[in-house]
Amino acid sequence: MTADLVARRYARALFAIGQGRGDAELEAYGKDLAAFTQVLEGNTELLKLFRNPIFSIEEKKAITGRILEALNPCPTIKNFCFLLADKKRLAWLPEIEAYYAVLLDQAKGVVRGELVTAVELPDARQEAVKKQLAAQLGKELVLNFSADAGILGGVVLKVGDKILDASLRAQLNAMKEQIKRGE
Repeated sequence: MTADLVARRYARALFAIGQGRGDAELEAYGKDLAAFTQVLEGNTELLKLFRNPIFSIEEKKAITGRILEALNPCPTIKNFCFLLADKKRLAWLPEIEAYYAVLLDQAKGVVRGELVTAVELPDARQEAVKKQLAAQLGKELVLNFSADAGILGGVVLKVGDKILDASLRAQLNAMKEQIKRGE
């Protein structure tokens, strides 16, 4: 089984448990998973330890218990993390958390995206663009803005799994290809 498939299965299972308990629980699970994942990503040695078969399940559970003590998550997340330790899946927690976040966004009707421009946009312009895109989508939009001088001009918009590349760089590359083909 690939890590992605495993992560999706565990995330869906935890999400199903949370759905049965209400929206507040779904949110709490997401926050607790994100906090644990942040600890793991902040200390790559922990991820290596959880992947290493030399360490026993009991040793991994002891370390997990110390982390959970510091984070103080809800009991369901504690049990979930210990289950992952028992099943030798703790190293996949970042992927599980990422897919859980996707499921949570879908349930709340939230779409995430990124808008790349050649120059930094002022805050007022960012808000205007965000409102216009949210109105077109008909959903709540969480949009990250970034600047990349390499696109030369225009924008590159990524929303969900769709990409709109209206950058000057992309247009110049298209013209270059047309010239090469003799069109």
